[in-house]
Amino acid sequence: QVQLVESGGGLVQAGGSLRLSCAASGRTFSIGTMGWFRQAPGKEREFVARIVWSTSRTYYPNSFEGRFTISREIAKNTMYLQMNSLKPEDTAVYYCAASRVYAVYGNQNEYDWWGQGTQVTVSS
Repeated sequence: QVQLVESGGGLVQAGGSLRLSCAASGRTFSIGTMGWFRQAPGKEREFVARIVWSTSRTYYPNSFEGRFTISREIAKNTMYLQMNSLKPEDTAVYYCAASRVYAVYGNQNEYDWWGQGTQVTVSS
């Protein structure tokens, strides 16, 4: 099993920045890919970014490329999401997830472990 704990969420004004962290523990050698998802009130959970754990190769849907940056620090078993130029529509609960599979993309069914989520609120 892998346990994931997110941190770094909070309240920020539009145009500001936040960096989310996701600390992994347990059988971290099982991780092939890690990703970030988010769920806004009344909406389905959506894919934000992913990183291949061993190579740090990243992928973003078009809507997130440029403002958001995913990274990881293997020595700390931690993944990050740097979010810049935040907008009120970025308000959501942000989840980190991990997959056993190498280089998965945004299919949530391919992720095996999930964190509890961290709230990000962007005020206008």
